[in-house]
Amino acid sequence: MLSGPSGVGKSTVVKMLRTHHPEVWISVSATTRFPRPGEIDGVHYWFIGRAEFERRAAAGEFLEWAEFDDNLYGTPLAPVAARLALGESVLLEIDLQGARQVRERLPAARLVFLKPPSWGELVRRLTERHTEPPEVVERRLAAARRELAAEPEFDYALMNSDVPQVCQQLVALLRSPHQASEA
Repeated sequence: MLSGPSGVGKSTVVKMLRTHHPEVWISVSATTRFPRPGEIDGVHYWFIGRAEFERRAAAGEFLEWAEFDDNLYGTPLAPVAARLALGESVLLEIDLQGARQVRERLPAARLVFLKPPSWGELVRRLTERHTEPPEVVERRLAAARRELAAEPEFDYALMNSDVPQVCQQLVALLRSPHQASEA
């Protein structure tokens, strides 16, 4: 399971893993937010309406879910459980709230925290991507301060200063003997 603050590069790492390590199954989260330019339904996220999301959450169909900035995000449980039952490597890209829920539901899961090289670099990444208005960026930065403080809750911490290196480190973690539930 991979977590870290907004702007740290989780999506960039996952994109490289998809390209260079197709043997790693990457869970696709569901969200109620609208797609960003270039995002594809079923590849980057499952884009669903709020009522449908809430119905699925009430039915226990998410391994974890959280609300951020008036949008809901969650990991569909069935595909993750199916892959783990087959003994496959599974990677979730989720936020801190989700990581805490996964820890409760799957105590053997390995939690990996992706951190920025510096606070200034994180601010630069969030402001220069121009995907949200300034007030949303400010909320994401406030959340990032809280998330960075939670690093000790994770089993591993990787600094994202070199995406190929982080990908290699994640793949090595996925291939290591701890197989009950993957990172």
